[in-house]
Amino acid sequence: MSSPEIASLSWGQMKVKGCSTTYKDCKVWPGGSRTWDWRETGTNHSPGVQPADLEEVIKKGVKTVVIGRGMSEALQVPPSTVDYLKKNGIDVLVLQTEKAVEEYNTLAAKGVRVGGVFHSTC
Repeated sequence: MSSPEIASLSWGQMKVKGCSTTYKDCKVWPGGSRTWDWRETGTNHSPGVQPADLEEVIKKGVKTVVIGRGMSEALQVPPSTVDYLKKNGIDVLVLQTEKAVEEYNTLAAKGVRVGGVFHSTC
């Protein structure tokens, strides 16, 4: 199973190829995607992305995780979250969301088992 291409991104809207849902924030992994609902883990812009936000994605056997911090990079990613990924043998890229989507799509097109979490507003 390959990681699905992110077909489009604009403020507050993301589309994943092969999926009819329009996401505000989304999680993607080889073979799938879904809404990233921050309420599930109590995530806020600060302190930001928690290991619990990434567990589902890494359980899909990804080798790389791309984190999109938002269009204005308002979403924080604490060092503890990056350490959590590295301790699990996963490469991590933390980028502004437009750059994150571009990098994710490049890796997916190369056949890398890549997953990600993306924030499409601030």
